[in-house]
Amino acid sequence: MKNTILSAKGLCKSFAHNGGQIHILSHVDFELYEGDFTVIMGASGSGKSTLLYALSGMDRATAGQVMYNGSDLVTMSEKGLAKLRHTDFGFIFQQMHLVSNLTLFENIAVPGYLNKDKSSSEVKERAEKLMEQMSISHIKTHLPSQVSGGEQQRCAIARAVINSPKLLFADEPTGALNRKNTTEVLNLLTELNQSGQSILMVTHDMRAALRANRILYIEDGKIIGELPLPPYNPDEEKSRETQVNAWLSSMEW
Repeated sequence: MKNTILSAKGLCKSFAHNGGQIHILSHVDFELYEGDFTVIMGASGSGKSTLLYALSGMDRATAGQVMYNGSDLVTMSEKGLAKLRHTDFGFIFQQMHLVSNLTLFENIAVPGYLNKDKSSSEVKERAEKLMEQMSISHIKTHLPSQVSGGEQQRCAIARAVINSPKLLFADEPTGALNRKNTTEVLNLLTELNQSGQSILMVTHDMRAALRANRILYIEDGKIIGELPLPPYNPDEEKSRETQVNAWLSSMEW
């Protein structure tokens, strides 16, 4: 039986507009399991990114609960959320949000230095190991503007996991990358997951979705379908793609 790392119950998100309410999420219930690579898919405007932000505490839900380690993120203080995002959660976005005047190494290491649980030497050693794992050690002193989009995203992944987060959130992490860089980033995420990293990713990219062992489909702010899959095996990608395509067609994707 899998352990639940995060759960949502009755999760709602709405906005006031022209005297009325626009409902983005509508009573979402689901559980996220430890060690899973879970992907959320859906049409543009379906609420998938809003759900990711509500689950991660980056945005507050209007109603409902998001339970993590016995605490409700919906009612947690801003200070508590900030600490949680720094220690337990990691984030990867379509736009890398690297600090332009810091080197790649500095971009990765700074969040580690802010973590008082590790010494500077421990942070430096972990940052260097991550850069080696991400194949960007040779450009550690480069600024973000001096490297490719794929290299920037690999740097962003290293930054996201520098503090060994229990849960990694990814919002369209391959959306701005070409095919080669997309494959490299997906390989890294798959490798992280297969080493035990829990991942929740929003994507519209079939290639990214194939890496999941669980796909959720959201429509009009509600989860309407779920597809469980075995762990990713590149030798079985064609049959996996056929299965996922058939399922997405049944969801009218």
